[in-house]
Amino acid sequence: MRKIISLICLLLPIAVYADELKLQENAPDRYVVVKGDTLWDISSKFFQDPWKWPQIWGFNKDTIKDPHWIYPGDVVYLDKTTHTLKVNEAPTEAGGTAAVPPVIEGGGSPDSNVVRLSPKVRVFKGSDQAIPMISLKDIGPFLVRPLVVEDDELDNAPVLAGTYEQRQLLGVNDIAYAQNMPSDKGERWQIYRPDQTFKDPDTGEILGHEVFYLGDAYVEKFGKLTTLRITNAVREINKGDRFAQATTSFNSNFLPHAPDKEINAKVISIYGGVVQAGQNAVVTLNKGSRDGLESGNVLALYQKGEVLPSHSLFKPNLVLPDVRYGLLFVFRVFDKVSYALVMQTRLPVQLLDRASTPE
Repeated sequence: MRKIISLICLLLPIAVYADELKLQENAPDRYVVVKGDTLWDISSKFFQDPWKWPQIWGFNKDTIKDPHWIYPGDVVYLDKTTHTLKVNEAPTEAGGTAAVPPVIEGGGSPDSNVVRLSPKVRVFKGSDQAIPMISLKDIGPFLVRPLVVEDDELDNAPVLAGTYEQRQLLGVNDIAYAQNMPSDKGERWQIYRPDQTFKDPDTGEILGHEVFYLGDAYVEKFGKLTTLRITNAVREINKGDRFAQATTSFNSNFLPHAPDKEINAKVISIYGGVVQAGQNAVVTLNKGSRDGLESGNVLALYQKGEVLPSHSLFKPNLVLPDVRYGLLFVFRVFDKVSYALVMQTRLPVQLLDRASTPE
């Protein structure tokens, strides 16, 4: 009896793990990584909840420092015993044999003693060749440009006060003059214009001001009126526009994980001014770092449940439960708001839909 109890205790963690990590019905035994893949994409080929990436790969999120270790050409194997993925390491069965046929480089067959080899250049892999967690093409511009500023930032930002030859609109290589430009924050600046003001739909609190990115400028001479040259312009630039310090780098090591606390946010804006969004769209939430959100958090999307009228004066209307229909990936967090990428959805994302900690 004691041996049986010990065996149950030994297998219990695996059973719990298997219950948490649900396989796709058509999950393959292995997958060869190709250029353009992401860790999220690969995880979703095998599992129904790709956001549980650290568990899927057999790690704890606190022990992962750099996810740059999977490259095009690597082979990802599914270990159906532990419900985890392995890179270039085929899982073994109880007898010590490979559970899936190995991939033989250069050709040949696993059942043959002959392996064809071909000469090739030895390549040393760098982190820039590794596949990312999510596609940076969808969020790259949002990581290096100002998006949300608060009232004090808006009031204290350097302002474009004048133009050379009193030009009304500025483009590339034009000269601009700025007031309140600090000389200790570098020579490269971004130009923006305030757009919409975010308000909390529940409390009415001002959460910040979303801004338009207009272009870039380089300081030629600091002074009471600082002289700048426009180096890039995506929209017309004119007097009254403001400057923000340029972002030269950003952290792309996004590790998906649920928030450490219960989050109940709402979609308050869809980037581009539309009222509905689909997969790979960027949305704004009314929660930020002060509420416990951080980059890499995954939230579930819910549509408010329908109200069924009772058609009776004596019975209340019946409110159906909220419907979960997708996932968001939070990639940039400000104090009071956050930006998130729609990773999965089976319904259109709409304003005021709920985004909460996944259950």
